[in-house]
Amino acid sequence: MKFTARIAFATALLVGSLALVPAAAQNVTVVVNGQVMSFDQAPVMVNNRVFVPMRAIFERLGSTVTYSNGNINAQGNGRSVHLAIGSLNASVNGNPLTMDVAPFLVNGRTEVPLRFVAQALGANVNWNGNTSTVYIGTSGNNNTSTPQPYATQTPSYQSFYLNNEHPANGATVKTTHPKIHATFNQQVDLNSLHVSVDGNDVTSLVYTNASGFDVTPGFALNPGSHNVNVSGTTSNGASFNTGWTFYTSNTATGTAQNYIVNVSPAPNTRTGSSFTLSGRTLPNSQIHIVATGTSTIGGLFQIGTGTFQSDVTADSNGNFNVPISLNVLGGGQIRVILTSVSPNGASVENQVVYGV
Repeated sequence: MKFTARIAFATALLVGSLALVPAAAQNVTVVVNGQVMSFDQAPVMVNNRVFVPMRAIFERLGSTVTYSNGNINAQGNGRSVHLAIGSLNASVNGNPLTMDVAPFLVNGRTEVPLRFVAQALGANVNWNGNTSTVYIGTSGNNNTSTPQPYATQTPSYQSFYLNNEHPANGATVKTTHPKIHATFNQQVDLNSLHVSVDGNDVTSLVYTNASGFDVTPGFALNPGSHNVNVSGTTSNGASFNTGWTFYTSNTATGTAQNYIVNVSPAPNTRTGSSFTLSGRTLPNSQIHIVATGTSTIGGLFQIGTGTFQSDVTADSNGNFNVPISLNVLGGGQIRVILTSVSPNGASVENQVVYGV
């Protein structure tokens, strides 16, 4: 029976490999922390996804990997990743998720989807279609060598990446309406920016400026994995397409999760020292607002200019508004912390910052 099972398994792998007709990814370059990777088997392209040999990429990203009977298990960077040959099902830190392409075999080598693996291990991934280059950056990178392959690339594209992702890459949150946020390390053409969550375009809901964006999806996120995709061009015209993955967990049965959405004025905009703040939360929630003003003196010193506090109750549709007034000089900022507590006790906090 064992011999028969092994033959069946081997046949399944062979059939799966033959069913795929991967095209060699012509001239695709993979750059990790400024260094070009070399592979003993060239990257291949399947369904517009770049695949690379399993062991090389896992080990380059600081992980150990084992392979047994078609199962791929990797440990590293505080992450555990599981994939399987021919399967779209995977898991990261025990959280199940579904890929759009599956690992497969080519010439006896296990090929894995590069973007998925890198992001699962906490790295940022960018694709430059003009030069067929994948750029991967890991946190804590101490590389100080000159990245030779960058010499012929567009500098603004090479250095583009997201910072301060929230929820963080790989993090788990207990809300169905999380606030999604990230900052850019360089200016972006706002007319080109597109943001999607799980393939759903949420660009029309995005509050943004040249340095970052905030968005709360207009739909509930079910427990499981969720993918944020951010694409567009920088102010210098270089394209970017990147993102990250986070997770939502099961919540207490029968208890609706609270949220704060549709905050106006849009975060990170200029409001003046007096304005009306509005938004939407669970109906009849109690909202506590704390606004703190900061002014800059002589362009050098920051001083606090007072605190404003107020408590309001959302109406039966969840809408609320409150006038805010602080004595803040031009060039200063106002930081607002909103805490909403629903009638069933579900609490959520949101922070927004405005310029003056």
